[in-house]
Amino acid sequence: MGFFDGLIGNASETNLEAVESEIKDLLTKTEHVEHAYKVIRDLFVFTNKRLILIDKQGVTGKKVEYHSIPYKNIVHFSVETAGNFDVDAEMKIWLSAGGIIEKRFNKSLNIFKVQSVLAEYVLK
Repeated sequence: MGFFDGLIGNASETNLEAVESEIKDLLTKTEHVEHAYKVIRDLFVFTNKRLILIDKQGVTGKKVEYHSIPYKNIVHFSVETAGNFDVDAEMKIWLSAGGIIEKRFNKSLNIFKVQSVLAEYVLK
């Protein structure tokens, strides 16, 4: 089970300024964080240039793995809304290299907003 397989859990929108401060060394001079979602202690970050997945590892979370996915490498994506018995919405993202990213969002988050952010960059 790889990193992408482990990207399952509820997510919620988080403070952009705090996220940008946390990853400032990863960002280019013309790059900024537009949306960020937190899953327990990991982050799913949309910048104006790419999608950054931040995987905090270990008990303390001091060891961190950063995945950078240029929007041009995303070939397909889908959203599934929450239902009566399934309280989580879900987004799936297929990568040109063959991987799939799956992310669950709690019902209070507008999954269409998340999809719209992704679509804005992928469909350019």
